[in-house]
Amino acid sequence: MAIEALISTVAEPSQWAEMLPEHQRIGHLCRETKSVAEIAALLHMPLGVTRILVADLVEAGFLDVQAPMATESGNVPDVTLLERVLSGLRKL
Repeated sequence: MAIEALISTVAEPSQWAEMLPEHQRIGHLCRETKSVAEIAALLHMPLGVTRILVADLVEAGFLDVQAPMATESGNVPDVTLLERVLSGLRKL
């Protein structure tokens, strides 16, 4: 999963009660769309761990993921988007 992928919660708050605390924190954060990198930074988690937790929640249907925008070639992330993500992370 790309670090600039945008994540949002699709599950109802009542569905999160049975989840692990880390999953619940991600679900709470993603009520407003966040990138994987933002989630990792806000939760003070390693990026690799965050990517795994987010992927698990996407697979379980709790989160929705929007793939990063690509250039016309279709396989390279948009540099402008990456710069915005980096700028946002620096502000944290």
